Formats: sequence, C-alpha cells, structure tokens
Amino acid sequence: IILWKGFCSVHQVFKPEQIENFRREVPNGKVISHPEASFEVCQMSDYVGSTEFIINTITDAEAGTQWLVGTELNLVNRLHQNLAKDNKTVQFMSPMLCMCSTMFRIDPQHLAWVLENLVEGQVVNQISVAEDVTDNARTALQRMFEI
Repeated sequence: IILWKGFCSVHQVFKPEQIENFRREVPNGKVISHPEASFEVCQMSDYVGSTEFIINTITDAEAGTQWLVGTELNLVNRLHQNLAKDNKTVQFMSPMLCMCSTMFRIDPQHLAWVLENLVEGQVVNQISVAEDVTDNARTALQRMFEI
C-alpha cells in the first residue's frame, strides 16, 4: 500500500478556545472540523468529517448561516468566496494562518517525481509498520478507504 504520511500540522493549530470565542461572538454559528483535529476540538464541534463532508455540509446549509471551519486554509477561503452569494459566512478556525505545505505538494510535478522514483526502483516517503501490527493496520486502512 502506498500512502502519504498521516500527520497534519495544520489541524494541530485548532484549539478549544477558538471554538469558545466563536460561540460567544456568534451564538447561532456552527462549528465543523476535520477529524485530524484534536479530540477536544472534534468533541466541541457541531460536525466532524472529511473534506468532502465539510464542503457538502456547508454548501447544503441554509442561507445566512455562519461557520467556523477547522481545516486547511485554502479550502476555507474557497468556501468563503463561493458561498458568499448564498449569504453564508465561512471563517478559518485559527487566528494564525497556517498553510499546509503537504497539500501544496499534491500537484503533477510531485506526483511525477514519486512515479519516476518508483520506476527506478526507489520508494520515497515509505512508512514501515512492525510485523505484529501489519494485519490490524491493513484492516484499518481498508476501512478508511471504504468510508
């Protein structure tokens, strides 16, 4: 199985205090987070789900709703711009602008680099799992892909 590293520094900058501040300022606002955010942030959020879930939930929401979003900044900005016509307010959860350098590497050039290395017999960004957890890790990955 060839996968990217599973850590996201962006989702680690979201804090419960940011949600508390939003709820004080916007009592009827909704909070939605990506599941890579901390457990505490996910527990305090109204909704938690994948990137597609976040896009669909906010897009399908009633006009006039206000959203605090705990995921990558470029997605939040895109939602903010695209949904302003529907009178929806979409804002980034963190006051600190944290860009995701990993997301910026998902482009044709980096994909070509990985594929060229594979053709040459070199595997880049490989994560090895201890033999005693391989079966459980594979099952977890398969379930994740099914979702």
